[in-house]
Amino acid sequence: MTLEALPTRIELPPLKLGDITVDTPVVLAPMAGITNKAFRRLCREFGGGLYVAEMVTSRALVERSPESLRIIEHDDDEEVRSVQLYGVDPVTVGAAVRLLVEEDRADHIDLNFGCPVPKVTRRGGGSALPWKIDLFTAIVQTAVREASKGDIPLTIKMRKGIDEDHLTYLEAGRIARDAGVAAVALHGRTASQFYSGKADWDSIARLREALPDIPVLGNGDIWSAEDAERMVRQTGVDGVVVGRGCQGRPWLFGDLQAAFDGREDRIRPGLREVADAVYRHAELMIDTFGDEGKALRDIRKHMAWYFKGYVVGGDLRAQLATVPDLATLRGLLDQLDMESPYPGADAEGPRGRAGTPKRTALPDRWLESRSLNDEQRATIKAAELDVSGG
Repeated sequence: MTLEALPTRIELPPLKLGDITVDTPVVLAPMAGITNKAFRRLCREFGGGLYVAEMVTSRALVERSPESLRIIEHDDDEEVRSVQLYGVDPVTVGAAVRLLVEEDRADHIDLNFGCPVPKVTRRGGGSALPWKIDLFTAIVQTAVREASKGDIPLTIKMRKGIDEDHLTYLEAGRIARDAGVAAVALHGRTASQFYSGKADWDSIARLREALPDIPVLGNGDIWSAEDAERMVRQTGVDGVVVGRGCQGRPWLFGDLQAAFDGREDRIRPGLREVADAVYRHAELMIDTFGDEGKALRDIRKHMAWYFKGYVVGGDLRAQLATVPDLATLRGLLDQLDMESPYPGADAEGPRGRAGTPKRTALPDRWLESRSLNDEQRATIKAAELDVSGG
């Protein structure tokens, strides 16, 4: 693995979340089906930061579904057990936070108000929810109250709003601050953008200016340590949140730590190092799921991300995308040209599906008022779904 010097330096103090100190102010964004124990460990082996588990729905956790309990599991050596909750009902969210506190299952809790998925927003959940001030306030206040009983810092992650005509982030940020959250993270896109276009870092700067008394974290379009450095300088944030940028690139956290430590070295893996990371990832997935077949099926989606920009034949790529077991994976990886170097810019930049801008699906008459009506209050109960947030 070669190290390439790049001229940059990010000077930020450690991130403080209540009594928790994150020496490297970098957060791994929770991503459904990705930020499980295996991937979190792989990222931690490269660099420091706060590593958040996959989002779990409050209702599923309260009902103690096996999958929800698996999602909130952490390795014994994870210094900060970070869990992200999604919910639309203050009572259910409060009960989920209470479970995490009373059963000592988390050291940090994040609430998701960023999900742009239509099946969530059309029921008033995710990034549609902060539009209803009464509902948003009740959820955040209840969650903070329950978390404070265990001295657990609670944070929120949100988007700018539903669309450019219905922005919510400044008001939501102030409400969350007044409720006692430990930090606010903003993804600089609206729900209607999904992941398309460019993240609006100016909105992150405006939120930073509006909330001078709590940490503000920036999210969106951080594909490299240099992007993180630019975001910090442009917005004044206290830390960065990295999502799609680390897909297939767990070593990005090594680059970020080097940058925050004031070092100029960067990890530029050749194909041999990428193959080693893929195999290590697969082994960790087997440990996580306890089922080799399930683990290898799950890792297939990572293959295109890992080998983006590298010289890998089409037939081999196709076989990697359908790999059935660890032995087959080893054989396929051994067919790679292990002396192939880092390909440069072709391996960097955006990854994952961006989607296209679209009108956000919302409950009937959702935008007519900033408060819930009786019909909407009944409708949002159905938004407790196991879906990804962003």
